[in-house]
Amino acid sequence: MLRRIRNASALLATVVLGASASLASETVSGPELRWDLSLWGKQRAGTEAAESLARHVLARTEGRWTIQLHYGEALSKSRENLDGLAIGAFEAAMFCNFYHPKKNPALMVLSLPFLPMSGTEQSLAVREAVYAHPAIKREMARWGARLYVSSLLPQYEFMGRGKPPRTLEDWKGKTVRAGGGLGQAMRALGAAPTSSPATEVYTGLQQGTMDAAAMPFTYAHISYRLHEVSEWYTSNLSPGTSECPIAISERAYKNLVAPYKQLLDDIRPQVIREQQQVYATVDQENLPMIETKLVAVKYDRAARARFKQAGLPVIEQWIVDNEGSFDSRDLVETVYRAAGESFEPK
Repeated sequence: MLRRIRNASALLATVVLGASASLASETVSGPELRWDLSLWGKQRAGTEAAESLARHVLARTEGRWTIQLHYGEALSKSRENLDGLAIGAFEAAMFCNFYHPKKNPALMVLSLPFLPMSGTEQSLAVREAVYAHPAIKREMARWGARLYVSSLLPQYEFMGRGKPPRTLEDWKGKTVRAGGGLGQAMRALGAAPTSSPATEVYTGLQQGTMDAAAMPFTYAHISYRLHEVSEWYTSNLSPGTSECPIAISERAYKNLVAPYKQLLDDIRPQVIREQQQVYATVDQENLPMIETKLVAVKYDRAARARFKQAGLPVIEQWIVDNEGSFDSRDLVETVYRAAGESFEPK
């Protein structure tokens, strides 16, 4: 997987240098600068936004500005990257909202179940609207951080071992890795959710401490080798996703010279496109392997509709639980407006 991701990154770099030669030739002047960006795990499809950011900054400044990527929790534990930004331990980091819901309660809106985020463009529109919401801006300001770009996690699916959950009733009693609102929806089906970090899921499935794990399909399952210890996967549940953005230290951003700030804005659309393209590329490689090795669990329309109905009370309860801290209802309605829909709780 690591080799494939590197090949994809190299291909994208070639495309940028070729098809976007005029952009790449616009050198940005500024001082010598080094930033550190904190990550966990290994290079994978979900970290392409970080790779792309570092690549374009280096090229456009002709090496004067370097963003060093630190994988494997070399700078910080995955659950502590917001803390690291707050104290100035590094200039940028990726973090996942459901790793620490109490640190980012407003951003947990993007982990609610069955939000209208079915396609890449709809998913992007929703995340961009959420990033611009005043509640999110205030929340990140408390950590001395600003959200730069989303890793645009695809819809989740489950991989697991043991008896395949061919009906919704079969989830009862299963221990599942499912964070945020998705975990609450799974609890409504009788499952026991846990929010284990991605790096601990392989061992959990292997040792039987969890029966199934929800992750972005297909890249994360393969990146963390879950297919090696699984027997089945859900192919069309699409219960929701999560948010793992790249955030920048507000202090570090303010210290940038104006041309470097403008550079971050200029390359952001390309970073987004390259992140989307890598997901598409790895899906083409991963799906044949998954379909050959594992049993597919596919739900009919009625079962999916029932599950979606179980998700609506989770959204409404999230609104009630948070309305005293921020405008949670407006945040949910912002999500639906950005997707061209309206929120209509039952």
